[in-house]
Amino acid sequence: MGKGVLQRLTDALVERAGWGVHTAQDIAEEAKVALRAMATPGGMRGVVVEAAWLAAHTVLYPWGVIEEQLRPDGHYRHFRTDKLPPRQRGLVVSAMDAAGTPIVLVHGIGDNRSAFAVLSGALRRRGFGVVHAVNYSVLTALTGDVRRSAALLGAHIERICEQTGSDQVHVVGHSLGGLIARYYVQRLHGDSRVRSLVTLGTPHHGTLAAYLLPTPLTKQLRPGSDLLTELAEPTRPCRTRFVVVWSEMDQIIVPQRNARLDHPSLVVEEHQIRDSGHLSLPVDTRTLHVVVTAITRSDDSVTHPIVAGSEACQPPEVTDGHSAQSQPSG
Repeated sequence: MGKGVLQRLTDALVERAGWGVHTAQDIAEEAKVALRAMATPGGMRGVVVEAAWLAAHTVLYPWGVIEEQLRPDGHYRHFRTDKLPPRQRGLVVSAMDAAGTPIVLVHGIGDNRSAFAVLSGALRRRGFGVVHAVNYSVLTALTGDVRRSAALLGAHIERICEQTGSDQVHVVGHSLGGLIARYYVQRLHGDSRVRSLVTLGTPHHGTLAAYLLPTPLTKQLRPGSDLLTELAEPTRPCRTRFVVVWSEMDQIIVPQRNARLDHPSLVVEEHQIRDSGHLSLPVDTRTLHVVVTAITRSDDSVTHPIVAGSEACQPPEVTDGHSAQSQPSG
């Protein structure tokens, strides 16, 4: 996208939103950062990967419409590891809890589970026994609601826990999927079920691109919406560990920094990728590394007690996790 086109789009969106000159200048700076990222060798490679994955994803999309059947027993059907490949056997032996905890993948707006075709296969090859991608209606973009979708996700996770016998799950959410999962965790007491939540290119603070489509759902994704204001309010300490992945070259989250998450009641670990497009975040090898690391970490003892009354809105003792920046590969 040329600089002139990007600038005109930014100006139009800012004018429509009714924001002032300082906001426009901030967004223009973000646009320059994205353009500089694209101009690097890694950025040009990222553009090619984004285009290639868009083409592949288009082919895979019809397959993704079919609901995935949950395989609750994973590697433990016969309680044996001798037939497993070495990488899978190593994970099961060294981190059985991590290998057996279900991983739930939640796709973005207008998408389906095909968005995780690469990531789900990679996780299974590494030994994670239960990797399940959920589908929600493609009409969500037109008629959807984040709060209702979060409640449905919660019901789905309850069924997964019942069928697998697991008390908790890990969740990976791409784009809107991360926001739906966050609402479930933060507002619907989902932190009792979700051990860690990894969000990929999620509009935690909204996106200006939401002004391009005036539907009830996209209005919730606009900066300053009632939904995002609700999520920004102080809450009881949350037991779920958040891992946020965002890219300077994200063309859907505008400005890109809105994919970051800063909340006084949440423990957040941040990973910045400079040269990945929005669609290709779930297929980026750096994303896979972040997801595997988040799931296999053994520091889940860093939890926060749930308190009642006036104390429920106080931030926990640890207000944020460490921030990590993923370096561009190559």
